[in-house]
Amino acid sequence: MKETVILRTSNIYRDDFRLRAFTFGEGEKALCIVGSSRGNEYQQIFMCSRVLQRLKKLEAEGRFEENRQVMVIPTLNPASMNIGKRFWSIDNTDINRMFPGYALGETTQRIAAAVFEVVNKYPIGIQFTSFYMPGEFQPYIQMIHTGYENPEKARAFGLPYIVVREPRPYDTATLNYNWQIWETDAYSLYSGTTAKISVQGAEVAVDAVERFMICNHILKGTPAPAADVRIFHYDDLLTVRANCSGLYHNLVPQNARVTAGQALAEIIEPCTGEILETVYSPADGVIFFRYDDPLIYAYTSAFKILREDT
Repeated sequence: MKETVILRTSNIYRDDFRLRAFTFGEGEKALCIVGSSRGNEYQQIFMCSRVLQRLKKLEAEGRFEENRQVMVIPTLNPASMNIGKRFWSIDNTDINRMFPGYALGETTQRIAAAVFEVVNKYPIGIQFTSFYMPGEFQPYIQMIHTGYENPEKARAFGLPYIVVREPRPYDTATLNYNWQIWETDAYSLYSGTTAKISVQGAEVAVDAVERFMICNHILKGTPAPAADVRIFHYDDLLTVRANCSGLYHNLVPQNARVTAGQALAEIIEPCTGEILETVYSPADGVIFFRYDDPLIYAYTSAFKILREDT
């Protein structure tokens, strides 16, 4: 394993800002893995740390194919993580809305430009991404529909779900979208949590990455058996919203199979304990996403259900 600093800037009151990258193997660039881009993506940087440990072990065992190099960038935003802030600490901008970047622009644009100049040289990219809502979700691979995506290739991860999503306007400034536009096979890997560390979720992600690398002839070995894969469109998920605000109490675990009419959660009046609403499942299916904050607001998505007939 070799460590390099791909970007370094001075700081008046704190240590220098440094973006570190770690490379494994030698020769032709084969794969780049990028971790957290936001300061609260603790699971994503934890996943990268587990990937680093796994790749160190595999490299020591001589498991890398000849002339294959892999880069891992654990985080793009260590400064915000250091102070517990989600976005850039000075102007509250999101680095993952700044790609492909602008080398003469604002700080986050410069960070994005420096990162993209490095990662764009790799033909395959994996980004450990976070869900936009607080909660738990199924481990899955997501691809943005750009015309360059190939969901069939994502089967190599061995995860049970592959989701294709239509791009929204803000997606055009994300790393995954720009990777695809610049002809990188880009995949977003979601492992279940964001601001909470899940060791089990991280191990699932690391195993999936190792399997993907074997299938793509970056590592030597026999790939582990894959799960039955469902490829579906993000809009196929059925959203179940809360109708009022209050304390939130889940009644079913993540990944549970539920039936139409089954009680999923209760919303409770904070002071009196009165149940203001019971949230019910509108269809048979699997809990794909489950909100898990202690307080919920009206019209917030409480569940996303993958219906049996999808």
